[in-house]
Amino acid sequence: MKNNKIITTSLILAFFALFFSLNNHEVKAQTSSELNFNPNRILEDSELLNHSAMGLSEIQIFLQNKGSYLSNYSTTNTHGDVKTAAEIIYDATHNNYNCDGVKNLLSDKPTEAEKKKYCQPITTVNPKFLLVLLQKEASLVTDNSPSQGRLDWATGYGCPDSWVCNPYYKGFGKQVNSASLQFLAYMKEPQNYGFKVGQTYIAKDKYGILKSTARAISDGDYNTIVSSPSMVSVTPENQATAALYNYTPHIYNGNFNTYKLWDMYFPQVSRLYPDGSVIKAEGDSKVWLIANGKKKPFANWSAFASRFHPSQIVQVSSSELANYPQGTEIKFANYSIVQTPDKKIYLLVNKEKKPILNTAIFKKIGFNPEEIEPATADELADYALGKAVTATSTYITGALIQDSKTGDIFYVENGVRALVDKVLLNIKFVGNKIVKKTTKEISAYTTTTPVLLDDGALVRTTNYPTIYLISNGQKRAFANDAAFTKLNYNAANIISVTSQFLYNYSQGETIQ
Repeated sequence: MKNNKIITTSLILAFFALFFSLNNHEVKAQTSSELNFNPNRILEDSELLNHSAMGLSEIQIFLQNKGSYLSNYSTTNTHGDVKTAAEIIYDATHNNYNCDGVKNLLSDKPTEAEKKKYCQPITTVNPKFLLVLLQKEASLVTDNSPSQGRLDWATGYGCPDSWVCNPYYKGFGKQVNSASLQFLAYMKEPQNYGFKVGQTYIAKDKYGILKSTARAISDGDYNTIVSSPSMVSVTPENQATAALYNYTPHIYNGNFNTYKLWDMYFPQVSRLYPDGSVIKAEGDSKVWLIANGKKKPFANWSAFASRFHPSQIVQVSSSELANYPQGTEIKFANYSIVQTPDKKIYLLVNKEKKPILNTAIFKKIGFNPEEIEPATADELADYALGKAVTATSTYITGALIQDSKTGDIFYVENGVRALVDKVLLNIKFVGNKIVKKTTKEISAYTTTTPVLLDDGALVRTTNYPTIYLISNGQKRAFANDAAFTKLNYNAANIISVTSQFLYNYSQGETIQ
């Protein structure tokens, strides 16, 4: 993804205070709120990146319930098409596109329709967060008669220290979309930005500008800051908090407002189970997958059994299950073949839908047309678009091959090979036949990242007692054995792996 980075600085809030005369009565700090506010951990990573937390209709209803001007506001989006404010917010979180390397585009500035047809879709941040940002920066959630200036610079994006806002980013549509992409970049490319997890930043008081020691020395105000009796320090504990300070390097009259608004608009309930968990309420036969903070029901046993083992089901109380909003149903078993109303055919493999380009290819690779199941766009919405299945594709449903010289084992699927750690043979590939091939034959396949455990797997290393849950491709450590036991996970499912294998996963948040 290309990142059109515009530095948003500590002067933005002052600028907006003068230019927009923001109404901050909703976010004035109060003692009880300050006691609960942790400036080192303001939002969770999973909250900021939960793009599916609100649908289009939910965004519209939220704006209507708040009496917002935005509930009836339409304007051009970032592509120049006229859409409602709710549609612009929804598209910013669900319908961005990466067109790098795409050759089919007709111009350097492709239309939204072209991007949707040819480019890779990108999801960004939580729509709830964008609503909070719009209120924090320009009071647009509650104001029923905002000035045009507030609408044009709705998220404060594109206004550098010089106070001269870049006219390219003027307009509600560009403001919302640019902010969503900026926060995605903060989360996915943290090495490119000043505020980082685990580093400490200082300010002369809780209303001052947070700076690293090096930046304060460079600016010549380090001694003033450290000698101040009201000096404060912040050490971001997670990437979401670092992202918030990258956008607005203030604790109060900035990120405290984000915290206060989030808590006011979207009060949190107890949701203990991370993404990747499979849960079932006591006394109920229905099984659910936790994904993107929602509970997704399995429509049938084959849809469940093609992904998980019954021993992975965690028994929870019905009240705990009720805390999760319901997501889309998991209807299809892995490796199902489906057809959408527009006659497109896909092979479903894990989290991807792989296009089968025409019926001739379909017949050549040996699938039975009677296996095709009808599927709607909504039922396939959570599947990423994968590599197309062609007439020359090999090992469409996957196979294990072994280098006859080195002994290395690979999983090959649709012309792509991935190295397989031997610990996975009796976990992911039970009963699979291993085919031996020469090094030359194997080198013909495109190489990808090694095969890893699926979400929901429990692991620990052979030399350390910490238990991890694999969730959204990350390893999330249980805080202690008590946390593991209380959440009712099955210790019999813990897989012992080497430390080297576990290094393939980035570190996620601790499970409390």
